[in-house]
Amino acid sequence: MASHLVVRACPPFGVPGVPGALGAPGVPGPGTESAAGSELERESRSLLDGAELERARAMTPRTRQEFLAGRLAQRRFAAGLLGVPASDLTAWYSCPRCGTGADISHGKPGYRLRGEAVPLLLSLSRAAGWTLLAGVVDPEPGQRLGVDVEDPARADFDGFDDVVLTAAEQLHLAGLDGISLLRGRARLWARKEAWLKMLGTGLQTAPDTLDVLGTTVDGHAGLRDLAPAETGLPADLVAAVAVAVLP
Repeated sequence: MASHLVVRACPPFGVPGVPGALGAPGVPGPGTESAAGSELERESRSLLDGAELERARAMTPRTRQEFLAGRLAQRRFAAGLLGVPASDLTAWYSCPRCGTGADISHGKPGYRLRGEAVPLLLSLSRAAGWTLLAGVVDPEPGQRLGVDVEDPARADFDGFDDVVLTAAEQLHLAGLDGISLLRGRARLWARKEAWLKMLGTGLQTAPDTLDVLGTTVDGHAGLRDLAPAETGLPADLVAAVAVAVLP
């Protein structure tokens, strides 16, 4: 079977198995948040690995909940794509500086199944409490993946254009203002983040040197926007994905 991209959005704390979304509209009643939080903790202890749980312990309560919910969603997403129980997977992250293995809880996500690497590319991004997941099963040799979601409200600060955008991108946004300008900025930022995640370099590459106006970057095709209908994200957020075969 040819490899193909699958994307899925999870609402704030909206992890399958957790009763209700913490703080979400339509989930009223005293004790609802604490009950959902307790269930989140139980699910995390049951399914997540030691390095993930250790990282979560150092976080503030809300950040911890978002982190745990995202990791649970990612594990279930991966298990569903592979057709295996989520409890059979072992997290196996890769960081250019820290290495690869079960004791790494950051960097490029991955899993092992009964000691063997699984044939799956994964990428995760968060914005405004939402988690966006992307996966490619049975990737081609050299294929890489990056996904990003952004909240346009976070692009509303002086100096954004000079720090983030190329001259051509600044010209592309010239004449826009208000929410149109913020969405334009966020769209380009999401495209840059997706591409840099795919490369694995992150912000080691200065964003104002990377032009992402087209579908091809530095001679490699595979960058595009993700519409809300494809992701399940609310329409006020913007997202992009990068999938390419690199040498």
